[in-house]
Amino acid sequence: MASKEGGQRAEPVRLESSLRAWLLHFVYDLLWVICALFAAPWWVSRCLLNGTFRRLVWERLGFELRCVRAKGEQPRVLVHGVSVGEIKAAQSLVTGLEERGYEVILSATTDTGIDVAQKLYGAERVARFPLDFSPVVRRFMRVLRLDAVVLIELEVWPSFLLAANHKELPVAVVNGRITARSYKRYEAFRYLLPQFHRITMFCVQDEEYAARFKDLSNGTRRIEVTGNIKVDALPLELRPPGAQLQRVVCGEAARQLVVAGSTHEPEERWIFDAWRADFPEAALVLCPRHPDRCDELSEHLGPEVQRLTELRAGGEERDESKPLLVDTVGDLEEVYGLADVVIVGGTLVEHGGQNMMEPAAAGRAVVHGPSVENFVQEARLLERAGASRVIAGEEELGGAVRELLADASLRSEMGLRGREAISGERGATAATLAALEGVLPKAGSGGMAPA
Repeated sequence: MASKEGGQRAEPVRLESSLRAWLLHFVYDLLWVICALFAAPWWVSRCLLNGTFRRLVWERLGFELRCVRAKGEQPRVLVHGVSVGEIKAAQSLVTGLEERGYEVILSATTDTGIDVAQKLYGAERVARFPLDFSPVVRRFMRVLRLDAVVLIELEVWPSFLLAANHKELPVAVVNGRITARSYKRYEAFRYLLPQFHRITMFCVQDEEYAARFKDLSNGTRRIEVTGNIKVDALPLELRPPGAQLQRVVCGEAARQLVVAGSTHEPEERWIFDAWRADFPEAALVLCPRHPDRCDELSEHLGPEVQRLTELRAGGEERDESKPLLVDTVGDLEEVYGLADVVIVGGTLVEHGGQNMMEPAAAGRAVVHGPSVENFVQEARLLERAGASRVIAGEEELGGAVRELLADASLRSEMGLRGREAISGERGATAATLAALEGVLPKAGSGGMAPA
């Protein structure tokens, strides 16, 4: 499955000793110090008033690292994904690394990413990715005693890469992708920061991304097209949701269910208005990408809105004539399994989209807007298969959902085609693991990177 660019084995990244490189990183760290000084009053006051923010700052400064390693264990690999999508996508890769004798530690940047990682892998194996300030990064690596780093998709930070190079750690980007917009931004600063030549190998999703990474790394690094590991992480078995979740989401199950997943401002209001105008006979579930927005959304959408946490607490019964806000993390996949139609968020605003493969894998009819820059290949796959309905904007939303709700056979056909398309794309994890064998330290080798 994999195609290759460059040599058969990635050479370890050599340390730069030039004055120019040293000055670049000195200025970069100095900017962090200056920003911290100017923002200190705001940071201190917010930390005092907000415990969640205080924990975030404390963890990003590297003061909550529980993943301390005992001497003599197998090589330790850090698998890092910025948020929920990357952490969930890494599941099959983590399993494969463990089967090959590696100890795997997970890191994430966002609160939702940390929460999902802890649920999937256990809190003792999860660390917050550090602030990209050299002393913080060095402490992070010293405490965790890493032997290799695997970055999911594209999460490159200059000080982190430099510290990894100093420790001679192999660094691999897997499931790599770089959008046209990001490529232009990186190209404008290609001779400054971040420095792509500090990455040992890129395992990328397709040839288009491979060409972009090859250009940004000046063709000096190993690049292999291995596919999209997110596809392998998607369960194609139609597992029934838990009885409690089904009860609090569907109520008496007398209505069809429309689920809007991973939505962003102001998509919830647009979907709410379309629901009232075009398909009020269906039940509506809104799942914001960031659940901490639910307080604000409750005020905007009115007092009739119900919330999942309140229904679970037993304070009231599900009323299907009222929209439901999913104000939790980790329930969206099961909620998708209850839907008749799924609206994918982040696609009606200029955000770049969210993962439309998850509802398709659950066999649901998918509706999304034109903004899919972050999921171009996934959107193309589903559209070609006839598994999605692509609309031009929010003005077409109500009519598209109403048509799908009225045609059960079409919904069923779309769901079947989506699952078949996803099944045909599997195999990226095996290709990625095969590629990583050339750069990761051998299990039992004492953590030495390959020459």
